[in-house]
Amino acid sequence: MSKSKKAAHIRRGKKARAKIKLLNVPRLCVYRTNMHISAQIISPDGASVLASASSVGKVFKQANEKTGNSKAASVVGKLIAECASQAGIKKVAFDRSGCKYHGRVKALAEAAREGGLEF
Repeated sequence: MSKSKKAAHIRRGKKARAKIKLLNVPRLCVYRTNMHISAQIISPDGASVLASASSVGKVFKQANEKTGNSKAASVVGKLIAECASQAGIKKVAFDRSGCKYHGRVKALAEAAREGGLEF
């Protein structure tokens, strides 16, 4: 296996999703780019999206001006927690999509926990 960052990212993602599949709970999936961050709560079978929040949405743009920092990620975390509570979801598995639990991903997770999600 090559020792590139991309290969490590893919390996971490596969490993995490394999363990999450065994839990059979909805998963909080995080997608991160340099400019934006988004989160979705996906059903246990992977067929449908139950709730979503993003730094691209209208609700987010009214509240903030910057989209690619930790503050923006924590706002997205709070938004996804609100959407989950409206959908009746309390417990999820955190799928960081192979990203390291650091920086914006960590800020999103902590804000979602403060908003009432358990993982």
